[in-house]
Amino acid sequence: MDRLCCFKSSYSQLVASRPSSSTGKGKNYEGSIKYGFSLVKGRANHPMEDYHVAKFVQLQDKELGLFAIYDGHLGDRVPAYLQKHLFSNILREEGFWDDPTLSISKAYESTDQAILSHSSDLGHGGSTAVTAILIDGRRLWIANVGDSRAVLSRKGQAVQMTIDHEPNTERGSIETRGGFVSNLPGDVPRVNGQLAVSRAFGDRSLKSHLRSDPDVQTTDIDVDIEILILASDGIWKVMANQEAVDIAKRMKDPHKAAKQLAAEAIKRNSKDDISCVVVKFR
Repeated sequence: MDRLCCFKSSYSQLVASRPSSSTGKGKNYEGSIKYGFSLVKGRANHPMEDYHVAKFVQLQDKELGLFAIYDGHLGDRVPAYLQKHLFSNILREEGFWDDPTLSISKAYESTDQAILSHSSDLGHGGSTAVTAILIDGRRLWIANVGDSRAVLSRKGQAVQMTIDHEPNTERGSIETRGGFVSNLPGDVPRVNGQLAVSRAFGDRSLKSHLRSDPDVQTTDIDVDIEILILASDGIWKVMANQEAVDIAKRMKDPHKAAKQLAAEAIKRNSKDDISCVVVKFR
């Protein structure tokens, strides 16, 4: 049974069973690394379109922390597919242990191609993504396409680890590919007047004008790094990076921190789906 068949057979169960809030921790470090997450459906009249990953796994005598937020649009099948397959595709790349950055980039592109080739089953929607891979609690790789964002707290100061891929900032690439950027309808810049991000998975009808290659950043986890926050734009539309870090720092429990970030976004009248993962380092 191929990967798409596996996805189709388990899709209903995946949607029905995904938790909206929980916590966990790694085991291989002095002073365990803990995570928590919270997902809240927005006010739009459609099903929840955000998915996440937050877990530790053992692979080749190493412990990997895998964390992600996938923010879908025009349906939830593409982010659900990403939740199930993107990390496994990254870790199956032959050169992952030698060059994680290259492997992440290759897997993002190949996963996008798989989504496009099965658009008859997955639909014509798409998804942003922000992913983080933590190896043995010492080295972190972060990648993104779209406007879901990763922010670190280093000595209490917010450090944005991703680039928001917005149509205005990548107008040249869009126009070179034959597309255009328009603020109509509404007042938000959109690719061909439709999509408010310039990079995404899926979106078959716009793909010739979009990119799916990620920006990848890596950093050592030293004593100065306290927190990692991954979140969809349901948080970042209403909250500055430093505000999010300050909220998360006030709580020892990352699960409570994630829930508080979501609650604060709702309080600030965020209308989008709201999803975040908070990782607290030793």
